[in-house]
Amino acid sequence: MTSPPSAVPPAQVHRIAGLADYETTVAAMRDFTAGRGPETPDELWLLEHPPVYTLGLNTNPAHLLAAGGIPVVQTDRGGQVTYHGPGQLVAYVLVDLQRAGLGIRQVVSALEDAVVELAAAHGISASARREAPGVYVDGAKLASIGLRVRRGCTYHGLALNVDLDLAPFAGINPCGQPGLPVTSLKLLGGPVGLEAVAADLAARLLRRLGLTGL
Repeated sequence: MTSPPSAVPPAQVHRIAGLADYETTVAAMRDFTAGRGPETPDELWLLEHPPVYTLGLNTNPAHLLAAGGIPVVQTDRGGQVTYHGPGQLVAYVLVDLQRAGLGIRQVVSALEDAVVELAAAHGISASARREAPGVYVDGAKLASIGLRVRRGCTYHGLALNVDLDLAPFAGINPCGQPGLPVTSLKLLGGPVGLEAVAADLAARLLRRLGLTGL
């Protein structure tokens, strides 16, 4: 049953400066989710990570080809192996699903649609794939998605390639797909300013999730 809009407090959007350590950030999301109550506002965290390979719950270790000197972290999101690094905008969505009247598939679609809409605003034709969550442009992956639900609330979210070194993706089969090409907004002629992209993406995500922001 969908909650009335008045029952959903405005979401809080946090733009975290600098490079946020991956494991510390995931621990903070877990703590937030474990400690939140019925009145706790939903949150959207926008940030960048230092270079790190992360292995989702479904990752086949064979998809990690050559880590080199980049740290490898097992995490509790869905999905396969991916790479995070400077110049990639990560958006973590911490949402009470029942209160927002959302199912997990609706959240995944909202994340994908927000990126597709943002890309379209800059003349880039992007699309989602039902069988392989994420956002693609001409077969190359622009954004990856991986979520976790605990106590009826989501955490983790999406990673949008804005202006980053794509070379580390050669050390993995991105999202468990051998030979999958990876692209970025910069390569596609889109915006490269992280602050502007973060503000734009946040507004589109909130709207797609049916949330209001402070």
